[in-house]
Amino acid sequence: MLRADYPGQYCSIAKSLEVIGERWSLLIVRDIFNGHRRFGELQSSLGIARNVLSARLQRLTDEDILERRAYQESPPRYEYFLTEKGLDLWPALIALMNWGDRYSAGPEGPPRLIVHKECGGRVSERGVCEECGETLNARDARQVAGPGWDAAVASGAAEGAGGA
Repeated sequence: MLRADYPGQYCSIAKSLEVIGERWSLLIVRDIFNGHRRFGELQSSLGIARNVLSARLQRLTDEDILERRAYQESPPRYEYFLTEKGLDLWPALIALMNWGDRYSAGPEGPPRLIVHKECGGRVSERGVCEECGETLNARDARQVAGPGWDAAVASGAAEGAGGA
């Protein structure tokens, strides 16, 4: 098992990685941003083992990044929602996505785009709508298939990839 802490590293990046740096954690947050809120939806979207998903959801809930809300009593079932602390990860996810698009996207282009819900304009890496110029937050935007998505689906690479 890998360590989850960074002893001797006294900086905010190390502290942040202690909370969200575990494998799968940011992909879970990404999928919840995209509306996958139930355990089965997350597992299907991510292709993650049940025990790993359960542990990551618990950690993200313990860290107040996610809030768990019951939607069924017998048997008990829950949906997961981002807290304000979780929503504050949106700029970091946008930055990581743009970095990946710049250095890892195929020749067709990025697999996903972030667009402004109101006008449909593409959201820049700085969280600004390129169409209307409005500075956005997570609630103002949504993810859609990008030009690289169809190629990924055709090759089978998009299966279990968080969906658009």
